[in-house]
Amino acid sequence: MAERVFIRKNDKPWRQGWELTDDERDVFRQRSRQSNAAKVAAVRGHGPEPVHDINVPSLDPDDLMAQLPTNGVRSLSLFSGCGGLDHGYERAGYEHVASYDHYAPAGETMRAIRPSWEVYSGEAGDVTKVNWRPYRGRVDVVHGGPPCQPFSMAGRQLGKNDTRDMFPEFVRAVLEIKPQAFMAENVAALGSDKFSAYVKNTIIKPLSAEYQVVRFQLTAASFGVPQRRQRLFFVGFRSKRAAMRFKAPAVTHSFAHLEPRRAAMLSFHDLEAPLERCMGAREALGLPDIGFDALAPTLRSSLTGPRHTTSVVSSVTAHKLWTQLGIWPNGVAPTREAARQFVAANGDFRLSVPDCAILQGFPESWPVLGSVYVALGQIGNAVPPPLAYHIAKQIAATL
Repeated sequence: MAERVFIRKNDKPWRQGWELTDDERDVFRQRSRQSNAAKVAAVRGHGPEPVHDINVPSLDPDDLMAQLPTNGVRSLSLFSGCGGLDHGYERAGYEHVASYDHYAPAGETMRAIRPSWEVYSGEAGDVTKVNWRPYRGRVDVVHGGPPCQPFSMAGRQLGKNDTRDMFPEFVRAVLEIKPQAFMAENVAALGSDKFSAYVKNTIIKPLSAEYQVVRFQLTAASFGVPQRRQRLFFVGFRSKRAAMRFKAPAVTHSFAHLEPRRAAMLSFHDLEAPLERCMGAREALGLPDIGFDALAPTLRSSLTGPRHTTSVVSSVTAHKLWTQLGIWPNGVAPTREAARQFVAANGDFRLSVPDCAILQGFPESWPVLGSVYVALGQIGNAVPPPLAYHIAKQIAATL
């Protein structure tokens, strides 16, 4: 029997090493070489003839977020990434004060899109080293999505034992700045029984002395984002009356025509108007009708797992759904032109970085920079801007 070799990229406990035999490693290397050769041939124009036209998306995510007039509410962004929350709050009429993120490429994306914004990234964006008190009186709302890996399956769910756990830093920032309100986002798993003690002791308890905190979950497709993505939100107000007035945003879109079973699990009571229809992944990307469409599986960040990758596949189940959709999610291309040229082995439509951004709720006017895996990492870790937008509207209305 061949000996299995455990390969760990480094000594970080969340890195999921692989147990590979020599034969398995050779197979992996051979596949990598074949894929590389096919990519090089495509770039040089020597690959198979393209089988798909360059797609023109039918969805502009900015249409899901009507630009609102300036409301005079000032916001500070923590763990900003490539700006999912920032763009949503901007569309809701907020005044941007500053953004912080330790990942340098995310800062490059933000500065390129909004040169006038105050953006801190790299070492300057390390929130563990920031004194937040100078922002007191200058910020009305603090918002952020602390790293989700300590609570997600992909991150091994180490919780407070994961050095990437930044919720204590988010809490510290809120207590030092003392804004009128705050909003924090994370994976739905944080709301599970496994982390109930963590939520109580690390988030609710230290904040409850000064803030009334409410929490709720939102589904991205319920706001027109064509993707299976559910997230947990914490919203807090210094005023008890404000907290009592606040209501989680009412859903705007239905996806029952795409996934009736999942849609049936959601309650749509007290709707003031009929729901709009959420597009499926193929329709949103402007792909031909094949008689089947569905919400895209959750896009995984390329920065998680045992190695960096240009795939957005999050599970075996997700891979099966991508196949049903006729979409190739592995080896995402940098542009739509490059995706068309690099024909997938099974002939499916190959995703590009701009396509993944659309599926995450980012408009074409918000291009995510960096190499493919760097861009996909930013996209997969981002809060869909339409979710941020609708919560921001509710917070502003409450204040």
